[in-house]
Amino acid sequence: MFLALDVGNTNITVGLFEMDADKVLPKPQRIWRMSTTKGRTADEYATLLMDMFYYNGFDAKKVKHVAIASVVPALNRVFEELVSKYFNKKVFFVNHINNGGLVFKAGNPKEAGADRIADAVASYSIYGGSCIVIDFGTATTFDCIDSKGRYLGGSIAPGPMISAQSLSLKTAQLPQVEMKKPSKSIGTTTVECIQSGLFFGYVGLIKELIARIKKEMKVNHIIATGGLADLMISEIKEIQAVAPDLTLEGIRIIWEKRRGKK
Repeated sequence: MFLALDVGNTNITVGLFEMDADKVLPKPQRIWRMSTTKGRTADEYATLLMDMFYYNGFDAKKVKHVAIASVVPALNRVFEELVSKYFNKKVFFVNHINNGGLVFKAGNPKEAGADRIADAVASYSIYGGSCIVIDFGTATTFDCIDSKGRYLGGSIAPGPMISAQSLSLKTAQLPQVEMKKPSKSIGTTTVECIQSGLFFGYVGLIKELIARIKKEMKVNHIIATGGLADLMISEIKEIQAVAPDLTLEGIRIIWEKRRGKK
């Protein structure tokens, strides 16, 4: 089995892939999630992970390879220790060097997050042509890949939950609210007003960025991924596909390409 971990600022997504001989099969067989907590030790994360294996009927000893895309540098050494201690493997980290051959047309590759690299590689490999990938995570990111598979750059905005938390923290009378689609834009309660601003405000943000990006590059595919993708697409018809496993697939593809060069 092949184990892929997407270590994000809010959650860690774990994908378990089957292997046929030495080839990792597409589509994770099982996906688990756990909260990102920077203070946890390797042993604490391992306990959570091993419980996931055990209670879902999988044998952790059958894991042959482990690859990680992390945007939390403080946890890299923690997971390096976990993989070494509990799987007796050396972890493969996706980064600007281990990038599956992704070409950066402009900018500084070192600044690209591992998750964005994985999304870019997966979108071009799976969908082909020029793509916009919108990842609805802690931050809402836009990544642009041209028809030759080159990474052009993108945009980053705070995610809706960051905005909701900021409102609650910085304003004495505004509560923390659940991110959901309201029935109308004119709210009649404080909670409805906040939900309207968050949801429809982000719909407007996303549509505007899509429109501006399309003026700067040819776009064949617009793909959404991340935890809030299913919620947002009901109002954003420009999005053609939702790929919830895109980052995990990118980790798999990058690992396969790197191994093929050895």
